[in-house]
Amino acid sequence: MAKKEANGSDPVNHPGHYTAGGIECIDALESMATGYKDTVQAGLAWQIIKYIWRCPLKGKPLEDAKKAEFYLHRLIEKLEAR
Repeated sequence: MAKKEANGSDPVNHPGHYTAGGIECIDALESMATGYKDTVQAGLAWQIIKYIWRCPLKGKPLEDAKKAEFYLHRLIEKLEAR
């Protein structure tokens, strides 16, 4: 069982950097992914949104933005190859 942090956040099941706002990141990602027929493209889009979502919350915004950019370029390559 995950141990809660001092701020009440559950770092394993509901980390604070994914639960800020009115919807948990994983719920939004699951909803977004259902629109993709290609699972690889869905996975890349998932990563993009995940890193953008946590960008201002985890303490390394530039690193998270660059990770999102990396996955965005890969998604664009997949789309262009079609």
